[in-house]
Amino acid sequence: MPFYQKRGIVPEKRHIQFREKNNSLYWEELVSREGFSSIYSNIYHVQPPTNVSGVGDWIPLNIKPLQDTHRNRHFKTHHLKSSGDAISARIPLLFNQDTIIHKAHVDQSMGILYRNGHHDEVLFIQSGKGQFCSNFGNMNIKHGDYVVIPRGVIWQLIIHDPIRMLVVESSGPVETPNRYRNRFGQLMEDSPFCERDIRTPNFIEPKYQKNPVDVLVRIQGGYQTYSYEHHPFDLVGWDGFYFPWIFNINDFMPITGKVHLPPPIHQTFQSPGFVICSFVPRLYDYHDKAIPAPYAHSNVDSDEVLYYVKGKFMSRKGIESESITVHPMGLPHGPQPGKIEASLGKKETIELAVMIDTFSPLQYADILSTIDDSDYPYSWQES
Repeated sequence: MPFYQKRGIVPEKRHIQFREKNNSLYWEELVSREGFSSIYSNIYHVQPPTNVSGVGDWIPLNIKPLQDTHRNRHFKTHHLKSSGDAISARIPLLFNQDTIIHKAHVDQSMGILYRNGHHDEVLFIQSGKGQFCSNFGNMNIKHGDYVVIPRGVIWQLIIHDPIRMLVVESSGPVETPNRYRNRFGQLMEDSPFCERDIRTPNFIEPKYQKNPVDVLVRIQGGYQTYSYEHHPFDLVGWDGFYFPWIFNINDFMPITGKVHLPPPIHQTFQSPGFVICSFVPRLYDYHDKAIPAPYAHSNVDSDEVLYYVKGKFMSRKGIESESITVHPMGLPHGPQPGKIEASLGKKETIELAVMIDTFSPLQYADILSTIDDSDYPYSWQES
């Protein structure tokens, strides 16, 4: 995380005696990255966080791959049959060694706590409202939110209005882009967003529960349930750089230019295996001969996944809200026929979309065959 946060009460020094009024010691837990050499937070429990009373059965996550041709694709994800809570409603769509991209139509609050032990997660909230509750505190969520959850955070999602969301699991840390930060980690003046735009958890009073508490843990290849003697939300305080946080896509301030600029200007997050970009309403290029529509391009080192949130998508036809297009590395793509001429003279766009560019080829889940627009590869033909 790019800045320090503190909630509740913490001792004046790390790793010293910190006692309750009855003279019992609080339990300190260090949550850290890269073997104690990167960002971390110190969190303080009323009860020991290590007391496991039961270990559940291993539940494998089996994703059946789609065996099909290599081509540009368009998937209409709003047709997916998905329901349940923020975990059970997930339908894996695209995956490689660096990421799994899911869609979830969430209509139930979570009755169990959840921790992803091997992946960072980004939840993009397409629609709906709810509350994200975690051991670090609570945050309200709404349309357009990117909820960034570092691995190891224990959380559950309470639904106020049914939520549709895109879920991105990452095998590496999800961070703000290096090129937006100065050497101290602060987001720079020319960054398209800053720390003021980031929402962090509101502290909650520690929870006391006598009965064991189940935590569903996501690990490589599946899930494992653990029962803990004490509720993980029993923190009296924490401080550091490691915690869940929210950035809303509507707070992204677009970078524009005199002629068309490449997609990296829309970058919002980075991870070792991919980047996430935000396409938001913006003014078009202002050269007197500018072509607002993007040029045809072959991004030979990336698979391009574009999730269409809402608005009129200037370079595409037949696209709906919640559509996903995938343009794999090795194939050129660009505006469809008539879209370049139609863009001339236009002053602005009102599109809203999320792009995920992966640095290794993606595999497709078999379920995508049920929502595949098989005519999409031919949509560049002149009519």
